[in-house]
Amino acid sequence: MTERKTLQLTVDVPADPETVFEAMTDWGRQNEWMLGTRVRTEALQGRGVGGGIAAFTGIGPIGFWDTMTITAWDEPRLVEVDHTGDLVRGIGIFRVERAGGGSRFVWREEVDLPLGRLGELGWLAVKPLLAAGVALSLRRFARFAVRG
Repeated sequence: MTERKTLQLTVDVPADPETVFEAMTDWGRQNEWMLGTRVRTEALQGRGVGGGIAAFTGIGPIGFWDTMTITAWDEPRLVEVDHTGDLVRGIGIFRVERAGGGSRFVWREEVDLPLGRLGELGWLAVKPLLAAGVALSLRRFARFAVRG
C-alpha cells in the first residue's frame, strides 16, 4: 500500500473571509478559475455536510470525474471533502484564514495514489505540473473572489 501524498498551496486574497468562502464554495462557477475543471450543475448539493460535488477534470472529453462528499463545513473558514471517485481518492481541505487586511485561501489535497509503485512514480512526474496548475488556478481565484 502506498502512503498518502499531500499537495498544499495558498493564495492571499484582498477580501474578507466571508467573501472568499462564498467564492470558494460557488461550485458551479469553479470553471472560471480552476484550470481544466467543470462541475456538473445537477450534482450541486454542496452546501453543508453530506452534500455532494461532481467535477470533471480534463481537456475536452479526455479526463475523469472526481466525485466528492462534504465531510466538514464551517462557514466561513473550512470545507473538507472526501474524494470518492474511481481515480481520485483521499481528502481535500479548503481553508480560509484572516490575513492582514484580507484573507488567505489554503488548498490542500491528501490523495491515495492508485496503481501501487507505478502510481508513486507517476506522482513524481505529475506533482510539479499539478502544483503549477493549482498555483495558476489560485491566482485566478484571487481575482475571481474579488470581482465576484
